[in-house]
Amino acid sequence: MYRVRKVVAVVAAAMLASGSATISACAPQPADVGLLKADGVTRVSVQAADYPAQREALNASARKLGATLLADGGDAANGNVVSSPASLLFALGMLRAGASGETAAEMDSVLALPIEGRDEAMNAVLAALEKYDGDPGSVDEDDPPRKPVMHAANGLFVDKGIPTGKDFLATLAKHYGTGVYPVSFQDEAATKPAIDQWVSMNTGGRIKEAPAKYDPDNTFSLLNALYFAAAWQTPFDANDTSDQPFRKAGGEVVSVPTMHGGLSMAYAEGVGWKAVDLPYAEGFVMRLVLPDGGTPGSESPAAVSPEVLSDAAARLGRAAQDMVQISLPKWDHKTTFDLRRVFETLGLKETLATDTDFDVIQQGMKLTQAAQAANVTVAEKGTIASAVTQVNAKDSAAMIPDREIVLDHPFHYQIVHVETGMPLFTGWVADPR
Repeated sequence: MYRVRKVVAVVAAAMLASGSATISACAPQPADVGLLKADGVTRVSVQAADYPAQREALNASARKLGATLLADGGDAANGNVVSSPASLLFALGMLRAGASGETAAEMDSVLALPIEGRDEAMNAVLAALEKYDGDPGSVDEDDPPRKPVMHAANGLFVDKGIPTGKDFLATLAKHYGTGVYPVSFQDEAATKPAIDQWVSMNTGGRIKEAPAKYDPDNTFSLLNALYFAAAWQTPFDANDTSDQPFRKAGGEVVSVPTMHGGLSMAYAEGVGWKAVDLPYAEGFVMRLVLPDGGTPGSESPAAVSPEVLSDAAARLGRAAQDMVQISLPKWDHKTTFDLRRVFETLGLKETLATDTDFDVIQQGMKLTQAAQAANVTVAEKGTIASAVTQVNAKDSAAMIPDREIVLDHPFHYQIVHVETGMPLFTGWVADPR
């Protein structure tokens, strides 16, 4: 019999920041921890266009994850929620690479992951984002860059004394570009700062440390980091920002700083909603979905279901550019989630319970803790956001507008990569304050 030990199974960190975008599966490394590469394994070169069906399956999975996170709400204040379904999806994708048996089947079914080409499609999405790679630490968040910075990084910290499956490590290296950092989890004074430094470096310092409490019995910590920074294609004029009424759920009206502009963007309407794709300077949009106000259910995230988001994405993709008069509040929100509760809601029961189906990773590995922390700031020049996901385990302009959208009551938003359609961040604004 093997001894049951604790393992940090997955940490995913994601960050969105105003002004530019970067993504790299092999990002800045902690200074005091050596990086090992899988012998003889190099990352496979793929194109997103080669996996259209799998890519759409991943987007649908991310929309489902986003809806579940928003419905859960975490510890959201005043009903405001921000999350990163893409970060969670990449983390679960890497975890799935080490799953077998009933757990693998459950993850494929619940998350609707593609059976064939799953890891290749994940690699393709990451590769498509890499054209915007950059150093998060170089971004001046007060003056967002015109070319987005979209940075993604994957890292794996493993205990020196615990064997980790070679096939699992090879898959992460081949499709996720993940290097391995051998550490001693018993040595908290050295290992905790190394993990926190990795998180901070790959999120431009917006996230200082991994969200789960450090446990010296851990033997495995898998991380994904996303950092996005982008200026709007047409910045809002700060002189046009003014306090405007915003009707909260329940009818209370509050006064909030609201940006105004007449901009060219895709506009679509459906039964009970209207939506726009507010463009960043290049490659990304903020998708804003406004439920009709005053109707039953329109004041909660459930008003914008994955089906509505799919419909909105399809209609916006076909829509011609219109001049739209938009009134958009500024907001600065943060949320923390207990992801074990989210996994239970999704139906990942075997994933939480098994102590055998992750043996490909480490013998007897069992998930024990999962969390995500996220934040977002939206203002005249652009957007800043960040998120960290952690799963612990033990082994065991002056034209008359054609359209108008006034976001003066609760609404849904996403940060979407245009080429792949991947929703990187998603949220619900119940009170912009």
